[in-house]
Amino acid sequence: SKTVEARRLPMELSDKRGVENNGFVQNEDKERDTNSQEEMPEKCSVDVDPMAMEETVLKPYAGMPKEVLLQFSSQARYKVTREILFWLIIAGAVALVCATIAIIALSPKCLDWWQASPVYQIYPRSFKDSNMDGNGDLKGIQEKLDHITSLNIKTIWITPFFKSPLKDLGYGAEDFYDIDPIFGCMNDFENLLVAIHDKGLKLIMDLIPNHTSDKHQWFQLSRNRTGKYTDYYIWHNCTQSGASVTPPNNWVSVFGGSSWQFDDVRQQCYLHQFGKEQPDLNFRNPDVQQEIHDIIKFWLGKGVDGLSFGTVKFLLEATHLRDEPAVDKSQSGGLITAYSQLYHDYTTEQAGLHDIVRSFRQTMNEYSREPGRYRFLGSEDDEKEDIEATMTYYGTTFIQEADFPFNFNLINMKNLSGNSIFEAVDSWMQNMPAGKWPNWAVGNPNTARISTRIGKEYINVMNMLLLTLPGTPITYYGEEIGMENIASGNVSEERVNSGPDVATFLEKSPMQWDGNVNAGFTEGNSSWLPVNSNYQSVNVEVQSTCSNSTLSLYRALTSLRNSELPLNRGWMCHIWSDSNVFVFVREMDGMDRVFMMVLNFGHESTIDLKAITPNLPYEAVIRLSTHFTNAGKVVNTTLVKTEMGEGLVLEYKTKKPVHTMEAFQGKCFVAEKACYSKALNLLYVNC
Repeated sequence: SKTVEARRLPMELSDKRGVENNGFVQNEDKERDTNSQEEMPEKCSVDVDPMAMEETVLKPYAGMPKEVLLQFSSQARYKVTREILFWLIIAGAVALVCATIAIIALSPKCLDWWQASPVYQIYPRSFKDSNMDGNGDLKGIQEKLDHITSLNIKTIWITPFFKSPLKDLGYGAEDFYDIDPIFGCMNDFENLLVAIHDKGLKLIMDLIPNHTSDKHQWFQLSRNRTGKYTDYYIWHNCTQSGASVTPPNNWVSVFGGSSWQFDDVRQQCYLHQFGKEQPDLNFRNPDVQQEIHDIIKFWLGKGVDGLSFGTVKFLLEATHLRDEPAVDKSQSGGLITAYSQLYHDYTTEQAGLHDIVRSFRQTMNEYSREPGRYRFLGSEDDEKEDIEATMTYYGTTFIQEADFPFNFNLINMKNLSGNSIFEAVDSWMQNMPAGKWPNWAVGNPNTARISTRIGKEYINVMNMLLLTLPGTPITYYGEEIGMENIASGNVSEERVNSGPDVATFLEKSPMQWDGNVNAGFTEGNSSWLPVNSNYQSVNVEVQSTCSNSTLSLYRALTSLRNSELPLNRGWMCHIWSDSNVFVFVREMDGMDRVFMMVLNFGHESTIDLKAITPNLPYEAVIRLSTHFTNAGKVVNTTLVKTEMGEGLVLEYKTKKPVHTMEAFQGKCFVAEKACYSKALNLLYVNC
């Protein structure tokens, strides 16, 4: 398309002609070779426009091959751009890594499963009967797991279910490796454990290492002096004269009477700090300690998430066997028959005890290495008069023992008032080692139920206290619906297979599920204990449909606790207490939202909270109340009125949290401290 006047460039093109292939004929090949020499290619010239040549210079295009791409990669404009992008990517990656490290370094430790959820304690014989024999069992617990999840609870604690003669509620095991037939079989347990884990729940079980049943194979071998089992228990010579036995010393059983029992087979006395059917193991024997470690490994190997070790303060006794000092010096000899009459200097808390507990912890740690499978260790000893001894079970800063010793302060109160509640709470928080985690319980299998112990008008406010204090709350089955003790006249020793005291069964009546016969506990003709007569109004089914029930309040409280950071892991500050009310706040650094609990454990009261708490706003919103219709209302903080047994969870905002005020120093506590960043919506530790 260009003009002829353009400069021309000659190019020679060879006129290549095709030759027909006639096979491999030598003569034709020779002839073709001769002709090829004679025929020279004709020359021709072609006009090429130099401007057209320039236009054919290659430019980058999509899908170009590697060879073409390399022609451009070394050009400055592409090389510089490439290097800038490369270093931007490197810088971004480094910044991301640094930010991740910083977040991890500054983030507080996540609450573990035993800290994040309330614990639900089950006495299995009374929870749910699945086979109509009148006894609760493991299958029955599995049937009712949905009830536990509906409570917003993720940890279940089941009291002993080992094979046992069921003396003293089954705490004396006949076989630590087997399930008592009343509760089912090992396959039932394994199915229950799978079902628990499938629902995202955890299981804690009881282990009582101090003693066994006298039916245990170890004891039968020991009383016959068989091999290594000879010294598995604590034997000592005693004097027998006819039907009378003179024990080695004045030591008294927890249940009363001498703690020594003569054995006709061995012709010696054995020590039992509980019932005579529960001989104490000899923990100064290394073989005995190894047996307990093997039991721990067996159940953890099954998948159990934690163990509660009971009666651990009794594991060791003084070897000198001296008489224990009497509380009343004027009493001596046969006059001393009750456990409370002696100071137990030689039968509890002996040197070496904590070495044993630490060894339990070490064994459990072997099963805690897998992420998300930490194994909880609790110790269960009620040191009513010695809070410092209880705190030693936390271990030290460098040597861990129990994750927490169980707290009985709220159970052991002798009278109920705002001041007594404060003393129970303050005693634990003031004595708890720094950095440790508290726990609270208001009932258990060995204590009268709240409604019976202090009055049913206080059940809701006690649950509100339990679920708003810092730490792990522990609920005994049935307390979420306000169950009461059954009358003692309805219980016979024959019916419950006897025991140390019929009174210990009154708080273990069957769980009240609905208004049907036997409260839905069993479809059989009768239950091992009678159901409380109030079961038609106090049961899960009725209260689930009633918005102002004890059960509905319990669920609302657990939901609030799980969803609000200040209640989950924030500061707790004591504001006020008197004969009627106990007031405290829960707050967190970095959050302007505060929860104030006003709990009435006495009579009607009116209090000016604004005068007590500087910077408290004049108004606060009732987030939850034991009087359900009050929720959402606004109260004047200068005039907060509560009736007997009423509880309020108030919510307000402030720029000056209580724990930063000088007036409240020494009245505020925090475990697992964390601070909230509103901008980043995350927690950090360096406040």
